Amino acid sequence: MVVYLIRKLQNFAPLSDEERSALQELAGRRLRVLNSRDDIIAQGQKPGFVNLVLEGFACRYKILPDGRRQILSFFIPGDLCDLHNDVLGVMDHSIGAISPLRIAQIGSDEIEALMTRCPRLRRAFWWNELVGEATTREWLTNLGQRTGSERVAHLLCETFVRMRSIGLVDETGACPFPITQADMSDALGISIVHTNRMLQDLRAEGLIVLKGRSLQVDDLGALMRLANFEPSYLHLRRPSAEEVGHGTEADREALA
Repeated sequence: MVVYLIRKLQNFAPLSDEERSALQELAGRRLRVLNSRDDIIAQGQKPGFVNLVLEGFACRYKILPDGRRQILSFFIPGDLCDLHNDVLGVMDHSIGAISPLRIAQIGSDEIEALMTRCPRLRRAFWWNELVGEATTREWLTNLGQRTGSERVAHLLCETFVRMRSIGLVDETGACPFPITQADMSDALGISIVHTNRMLQDLRAEGLIVLKGRSLQVDDLGALMRLANFEPSYLHLRRPSAEEVGHGTEADREALA
């Protein structure tokens, strides 16, 4: 399932067969399966691996002494958690599973060797880290300036667009969405009751359908306008026909 990482990185540049094979090999050595709500790594632990999400959702979070939780970001398939975490002595936050999760654990030395061998992958990984920083800035703007309804709509837009960029939105406009209302509340800084009310309003307006663990967006344009969502901070691009030609059929569909 490293295909999702490949699709994500191809938003920066098309990858060669050699680069794809190198990523496949790297991500297939140490696999780990976690249950929903298990920690990948907890605050205070020493990081030993770079974790690549293969299947499922995860989150970065902090717990206050009184038990309150702040979710700092969500990870979807294809996301690398803390590419350079070996620089830190211990983790200052936790990373946990939102849903049943399958990850690949990659040694920092293996990442460094790959980037030395494949300079374009080094630049793609840098791009990936910079997009993460841009997303953090957008989340800070959410918490500081957007209303509750805008925050909810913005998170739905962001998740949907990110999932679409890796080919995980189907022909009906639906994608996996295991994020609970409690998770959304902890990410957006509003109560669960407020989150529920905002979601009900979006349903009533015919913008979304939340059913089970799936999100269907019926009017993305209207949802984006409501959220004041401008996706440029995700730095996704529509590649040229020549660039898309380097990929597989599945990749071309995901990037279209």
